[in-house]
Amino acid sequence: MAITSALVLYAVIWFMVLFVTLPIRLETQGDRGEVTPGTMAGSPVNPQLKKRITIVSAVAFVLWVIIAGTIISGVITVCDFDWFGTMAETCAERADG
Repeated sequence: MAITSALVLYAVIWFMVLFVTLPIRLETQGDRGEVTPGTMAGSPVNPQLKKRITIVSAVAFVLWVIIAGTIISGVITVCDFDWFGTMAETCAERADG
């Protein structure tokens, strides 16, 4: 895996984890009943972005190590996902050596 591929994989994992964790334990202005004029009731009161980004970075790193390790080790390859046989020649060449 090239460095660029590793960075892109980490970025994708990081953003996926971020979007999953953003709504967790979120308290909105509407929940508190204190809506600031000019904002929506669904706006967060205290999003705690620094804490969330730290947690997201740690979780994303652990997931990245697992996924990148699996890719680098060769346990799962592109040929494993060739369900329609479109890469039959390439996969046969890899199997032969």
